[in-house]
Amino acid sequence: MVALGVVSVALSVIGPWVLGQATNVIFAGVIGSGLPAGTTAAEAAAAARASGNDTFANIIETMHVVPGAGIDFTLLGNLLLGVVGIYVAASVFAWMQGYLLNGIVQRTIYTLRRDVEGKINRLPLRYFDRQQRGEVLSRVTNDIDNISQALQQTMSQLLTSLLTVVGVLVMMLVISPLLALVALVTIPVSVVVTQQIAKRSQTQFVAQWRHTGALNGHIEEAFTGHELVRVFGRRKEVEAGFRERNERLFDASFRAQFISGTIMPAMMFLGNLNYVLVAVVGGLRVASGAMSLGDVQAFVQYSRQFTQPLTQAASMLNLLQSGVASAERVFELLDADEQVPDPAAPAVPAERRGRVTFEHVSFRYEPDKPLIEDLSLTAEPGQTVAIVGPTGAGKTTLVNLVMRFYELDSGRITLDGVDTATMDRATLRSGVGMVLQDTWLFGGTIRENIAYGRPGATEDEILAAARATYVDRFVRSLPEGYDTVIDDEGTGVSAGEKQLVTIARAFLSDPTLLILDEATSSVDTRTEVLVQRAMAALRTDRTSFVIAHRLSTIRDADLILVMEAGRIVEQGTHEQLLANRGPYHVLYSAQFAAAAAELD
Repeated sequence: MVALGVVSVALSVIGPWVLGQATNVIFAGVIGSGLPAGTTAAEAAAAARASGNDTFANIIETMHVVPGAGIDFTLLGNLLLGVVGIYVAASVFAWMQGYLLNGIVQRTIYTLRRDVEGKINRLPLRYFDRQQRGEVLSRVTNDIDNISQALQQTMSQLLTSLLTVVGVLVMMLVISPLLALVALVTIPVSVVVTQQIAKRSQTQFVAQWRHTGALNGHIEEAFTGHELVRVFGRRKEVEAGFRERNERLFDASFRAQFISGTIMPAMMFLGNLNYVLVAVVGGLRVASGAMSLGDVQAFVQYSRQFTQPLTQAASMLNLLQSGVASAERVFELLDADEQVPDPAAPAVPAERRGRVTFEHVSFRYEPDKPLIEDLSLTAEPGQTVAIVGPTGAGKTTLVNLVMRFYELDSGRITLDGVDTATMDRATLRSGVGMVLQDTWLFGGTIRENIAYGRPGATEDEILAAARATYVDRFVRSLPEGYDTVIDDEGTGVSAGEKQLVTIARAFLSDPTLLILDEATSSVDTRTEVLVQRAMAALRTDRTSFVIAHRLSTIRDADLILVMEAGRIVEQGTHEQLLANRGPYHVLYSAQFAAAAAELD
């Protein structure tokens, strides 16, 4: 691309000089046709001086006039054809450069998107806990698109502008060092003006894209929960929040574009000043016979070519600054601390039976806020372990640690005798099935959503999983059956039916270890019975961790753990814990025995 740019600019720079030679041919022909034939140029100049016309004599000597000869149209035609050929060739090379540049930029952005996607998959959940989803999406989409636009529009022009300035400067020095010095007078002023304006606008571009991310985060949050916004009558507050963020974005964008936009008129003014200086000095040089008219014409064109790329580069600074601001945000994401890498030689359990052991596990989300301290427990193969307790007790955290969504502060968790920290995450999670409180379905058919649990599953296996989890009962009533298309919000099916689909997905994956996190919290009583039956089928011969607030769903658990403030304060079967009349008894009584039961 650089080589093509050099050739294209070199040809473009030569063009004005050749046109200047054509002007000289015309001018010399016009002057020569008015002089008597048979005399020499020296004699004609001497005659002019004798008559007191020194300026005309200087022009005759400078322009290489042939007395009595008119315009040499053959030479003029060759020069003009040469100029056409030069500019055509320059355009072809410029087109080839643009073609290559487009491929370079698009491959660069393709690689950047790939790197960001890979980075997101390597980031720990801690990162997303501290970032708005809309803010992350803004970096992945808006900022990368802005980088692409900035590169596409500035990279070629900046290179061409730089090469043009160098090439034009060389030709100007060759034609007239004095005029070149005049043209260079405005350059330091241009650099200082551009630098001062760019320094002030850069901070505004950074603020612009920061406010863009904040606005997108607010919009994503408000639109995701628009039903709750309407239910609680918070529309005015949401609109006020939107207006506030939108005004901040407007102010930052306006200041950024306005400040950077002053570069172009400032450079145009300096360029016109340069043009006037060159024209005046050049005219005086022609009058004195120090330069030919064609050379001055070429120099005037060069002065335009010299200031034009500087003006273009200055006008592109706002795009470039905007792209740099976006690049900083994207690279901030790429530079974020990643999760602990998997071991080079990961351990693999000799046999997947589903025995999970916590050995003196401690964990906290914030360094100064303890959550789980010195916790130990064992879940035997095939056992159903229920975890209950108040909100914030650490129930979901416990299963997140099993999945290695977070790293332990101390202690260890073993799966079938192997420390999960020594296992490959993909291997660990491949044997685990999860059904969460918040159901997740993607845009596609019900069949595809179930098959997500195990790519490559046969039709019979998908149908078997659907029947075992009672999905088949409601799918048969749908006009399109298993080909019914649902979106990522699960439109067209109820909350309970969505939950059944997620359970069927987990059933199809045939996990060794099953995690059910509040899987029935958002369904009605009748659907809960179906979900309970589906989960019972799913738990058969599997180690299961069941997190539940509805204690009726875990009465048949082999072991019930009662957690408070990250500690297991009580454990046993349903009957044992009721007989102990401890925290579990208080929770149970609050749900079933007395509506007004007081909790400690």
